[in-house]
Amino acid sequence: MKQTQYVAREPDAQGFIDYPPEEHAVWNTLITRQLKVIEGRACQEYLDGIDKLGLPHDRIPQLGEINKVLGETTGWQVARVPALIPFQTFFELLASKRFPVATFIRTREELDYLQEPDIFHEIFGHCPLLTNPWFAEFTHTYGKLGLQATKEERVYLARLYWMTIEFGLVDTPAGRRIYGGGILSSPKETVYSLSEEPEHQAFDPLEAMRTPYRIDILQPIYFTLPNLKRLFDLAHEDIMALVHQGMQLGLHAPKFPPKPKAA
Repeated sequence: MKQTQYVAREPDAQGFIDYPPEEHAVWNTLITRQLKVIEGRACQEYLDGIDKLGLPHDRIPQLGEINKVLGETTGWQVARVPALIPFQTFFELLASKRFPVATFIRTREELDYLQEPDIFHEIFGHCPLLTNPWFAEFTHTYGKLGLQATKEERVYLARLYWMTIEFGLVDTPAGRRIYGGGILSSPKETVYSLSEEPEHQAFDPLEAMRTPYRIDILQPIYFTLPNLKRLFDLAHEDIMALVHQGMQLGLHAPKFPPKPKAA
């Protein structure tokens, strides 16, 4: 487990989390800015989810508000977690249709990027699509597979998650759009991912599993689904057979420089 400077906020006896005014102000800055950036870039299913959630702009939402909407749409819930959780806990939560949400928000010094997933990334980036049955089904299947997987198998599953749920794109009648929460919660990557600069590949789950990534850079390659239902279809395919095939074939050469070593 890596270390983090952030500490998740604890709820009171009624489950209410009290955030200081400055943290509500950070939420307001993040959401108002990002809603403008995703216009014409986010996929319709995500925008439909944003409408369903009705996220407040002036304050950080309470988890109970999110749970009400998710419960009514796909039967999912969010679960309060610390800043960082082990792989095992992550898979256990997804397998039980609970999406982990760390109850802290980034500081203004890390407004544009932070390594740990905070409440803005989780709720704004991921929860809108958890109202979509195709996306929800894939996420649930992914959790169940991860729970049973070996350590080595999990590494290949992690790449699949990264290239879909975190950094996935999708073709639509209106053009290429974003559905990955890692992109949708980042103003810079939202614009960059749809530009001509990175490489775009048609989605192939085996190729996605064999593609290395770094978490601290703009992605050099994005995989594009033909439509969002492809995730639902993938959930009903033999993903673990693809994992084993990927393990036999090995990784592609990375399309980025190695991470510089800390001094």
